[in-house]
Amino acid sequence: MPTLLTEGPYRFFCYSNEGDEPPHVHVERDDNAAKFWLEEPVRFARNKGFAAHELTRIQSLVEEHRAICLRKWDDHFGRG
Repeated sequence: MPTLLTEGPYRFFCYSNEGDEPPHVHVERDDNAAKFWLEEPVRFARNKGFAAHELTRIQSLVEEHRAICLRKWDDHFGRG
């Protein structure tokens, strides 16, 4: 489960067995987790525990760091 990025209290990562899915990122803080698709536009996929206002903040971070997450996704899954 490689970490793609750490920003504040959030860890952005992917699971190594999900390379057959379109590029996406999981974000966690404490026991909360969310998933976002990285194709433009960035889209929310699911949430476990984050409040709506925090999901908005996280989506902004995903959009801000989309390019680096995509690059690291491609590097990890050998698509680069």
